[in-house]
Amino acid sequence: MSEQLQSLTAGERIVFGGDRFTTVTPELAEAFRAGDRLVVVHETGDLLHLPAAEHAIAAAAVGRATAAFSALSAVADEQISDFFERFAALLADDDVFAAIAAANVADVQRANERGRATGRLTLSPKMRADMIDGLRTWRDIPTRRSQQVGEVLHEQWTVQQWRDPLGVVGFVFEGRPNVFADATGVLRTGNTVVFRIGSDALATARAIMAAAVQPALAAAGLPDGAVALVDSAAHAAGWALFADTRLGLAVARGSGAAVAQLGAVARQHGVPVSLHGTGGAWLVAGATTDAERFRLSVLHSLDRKVCNTVNVVCVPRSREHDLVPAFRAAAGEAAAARGVVPIIHELAPHDPLLAHEFEWDTVPEVALLIVDDVAHAVQQCNAYSPHFVASLLSADPAEHEWFYRAVDAPFVGDGFTRWVDGQFALLQPELGLSNWQAGRLFGRGGVLSGDSVYTVRLRARVADPGLHR
Repeated sequence: MSEQLQSLTAGERIVFGGDRFTTVTPELAEAFRAGDRLVVVHETGDLLHLPAAEHAIAAAAVGRATAAFSALSAVADEQISDFFERFAALLADDDVFAAIAAANVADVQRANERGRATGRLTLSPKMRADMIDGLRTWRDIPTRRSQQVGEVLHEQWTVQQWRDPLGVVGFVFEGRPNVFADATGVLRTGNTVVFRIGSDALATARAIMAAAVQPALAAAGLPDGAVALVDSAAHAAGWALFADTRLGLAVARGSGAAVAQLGAVARQHGVPVSLHGTGGAWLVAGATTDAERFRLSVLHSLDRKVCNTVNVVCVPRSREHDLVPAFRAAAGEAAAARGVVPIIHELAPHDPLLAHEFEWDTVPEVALLIVDDVAHAVQQCNAYSPHFVASLLSADPAEHEWFYRAVDAPFVGDGFTRWVDGQFALLQPELGLSNWQAGRLFGRGGVLSGDSVYTVRLRARVADPGLHR
């Protein structure tokens, strides 16, 4: 029987990956205490310190959600619909929302003081309305619990395939309050959810839980832990959550590096993971592109910075004379709406900056790449993009068909890039959008939504009691 790790020594080597090691720093050795945990990220060699207190907070939240998952099987579909309506109604109630708004104002102020971007953190009237609409979308979607999806008929017996709940979904995301509403959609398919939100939005999350989520759960008769919050601002709480093998799925949204690290922790513990990190869309113009359509597509792809905002625009050399001015005009118009001037990076092929996602809050930032033709643009996109969103502006139908087959991206369009959104495109609130940076997804599309979190069970019905192998 192995013993528990009690302490660490500065300079101590930790072996990982079979033939590599990393070294304990003096700071880590000093901070580590008996009862704490240590995770080695095999992909990078990073040593992650999980204090016992943070592990306990995450474990308790998962424990509540695990118990709630068992209890949820006895809950009627109408009660789940009632939860979504009650949650929406509470957010729509100005008296109830006042506490949430006050907490969000405080979060935004603290984030500003720390020099953090607050565009996604601010719970604006539009975000509030979108949250309410999203919850009512989940209210109205027919249940996806225990649906028969297939059947194999034998002479003496039958095997049925049933779509059933997956279990507890662990969810780590950046400071975007609206995700709270979106991700409760996993209840529609009979799953439960544990949230860990970034420190910027933790007070807002606490207020949403206290003022809306928990009252809605209680009034609808749903188990208390069906929606749980890991109430900690520490990164270690997120690592502890994703290391919990009771999770049926771990979902991470946020910055690329942080999401990749969380995904590595989950995979090392055998937890299935869905990552929604690096974004940035590519927009490609062909030789036959209509200049005005191109200008409008660029403009409407730069209205705000989210994962599907255009990051790189490719213009063929043969159309440089008119499309580059159209591109600059569109970027300028998008920036002028915010009272700023855009940042435009003029890049050459194979520039490492092509692989960089420009993160901006107020000032639009985008790259311009002059290419030989569409094939050259696709080669650059496949080499440097996160394999996420690609759009082609061309008047040639054959070129569109070739582009769709050649570009390595899950989302391919022929206009503005911001159409890539679960609510906008599929009329369902999303948990996140997956790129193909780590390879194509198995068994599902790039939009992860509440109703796409399920497992398939087999159920045998034997007509002949004498049946045997």
